[in-house]
Amino acid sequence: MADFLYVSGITMEFGGLTAVDDVSFHVDKGEIVSLIGPNGAGKTTVFNMLTGVYSITAGEMSFQGERLNERTPQDIVKLGISRTFQNLRLFPNMRVIENVMLGMHIHTKYSFFEGLLRLPSFRREEDEKAVRALEILDSIGMAWAADDYAGSLPYGDQRKVEIARAMATDAKLLLLDEPAAGMNPAESRDLLTFIRHLKDIGYTVLLIEHDMNVVMNISDRIYVLDHGRRIAEGLPDEIAANQDVIDAYLGGERKSHA
Repeated sequence: MADFLYVSGITMEFGGLTAVDDVSFHVDKGEIVSLIGPNGAGKTTVFNMLTGVYSITAGEMSFQGERLNERTPQDIVKLGISRTFQNLRLFPNMRVIENVMLGMHIHTKYSFFEGLLRLPSFRREEDEKAVRALEILDSIGMAWAADDYAGSLPYGDQRKVEIARAMATDAKLLLLDEPAAGMNPAESRDLLTFIRHLKDIGYTVLLIEHDMNVVMNISDRIYVLDHGRRIAEGLPDEIAANQDVIDAYLGGERKSHA
């Protein structure tokens, strides 16, 4: 049986610079896997490779047996992979439910003219999207905010709305790029519960995160990058005790959390 997400020997070169160098990893269905490392380690570049933003220089990537190499970002989303970004990309002056509905437009069936003229086929599909968006918000405990403007919500809730929009693409695998960035300790603790809930309701998560409290308490497994290469993999306790990881990254983080 093929891995849910399988990545073998991927390399990304920009001119003479190798940003990601022969990196391999896998994610099984239902796991929460973290990809960590110091700034410049290549983590976000890996996400850009997985989502088709970059055409990889070498290696193989597949999702549920479907090869990802050379697919467009739109095709990859349709396969069931969706991501969030380090910086919030919500539309603050749109309602929460409208922000979530935007994630569904990758699967839109009505034509441009049907939408322009607001024909019955357009209205019917938009009504169906609104129902689905409310179901998604309800599944993560955010239905109460459906009619609020996204920009009016606390920062932690805005992050949840961004993840809900990724869920709305019919994603099976969520790539979360530093979801705890900018959060206070209480918001980070709430995020831990939230990500565990995503797993409980059937999502698989690949996470980039610098908050070691989040990483060590949420991850089933962890991969560590440094200077574009994978230097370690294992369970949270194994990673915390790995001297190469401590030297590259966790040592400084441990001091900061002491």
